[in-house]
Amino acid sequence: MSEAIEILALCCTGLYAGYMIAFQSGVMPALGEVDDASFTLVMRAVNRKVPGPLFLLLFLGSPVLPLVSCFVAPEGRGGEATVLLGAAAACALVGHTITAVGNIPLNNALDSSRERGDERAARTAFEGRWRALHTVRTLFATGAFVLTALACVVG
Repeated sequence: MSEAIEILALCCTGLYAGYMIAFQSGVMPALGEVDDASFTLVMRAVNRKVPGPLFLLLFLGSPVLPLVSCFVAPEGRGGEATVLLGAAAACALVGHTITAVGNIPLNNALDSSRERGDERAARTAFEGRWRALHTVRTLFATGAFVLTALACVVG
């Protein structure tokens, strides 16, 4: 049972980090090349679609599963692996905090800016700050994955 939780933690943190990296390396650079109206249209649509069941499973699982793994240790696992899993959960939680206090409010502001009709101003208020926050949370998501992987190796 405990090994299964570790494997789920590794899969969940890895898939979540991959999702964040895909946005960082592909989606946002591609959107950076389109006009303001297209950018805001697509980002509003993405912001409505992203919090679906699969994303929420990865989002919630990336801090919870490494944390649960700390308390459900397989026989013979050393303290070093438990520390790594705790650090992985902490990284995921920091990234999620950035999402909650930074990216989501920007998403909501972009959505409500639709009524004003100034897509250039909406993009300007959104894009730079959102991308900066996304870079930081991507680093934390990747850190959570790497730490979980290391825990599985040393465990």
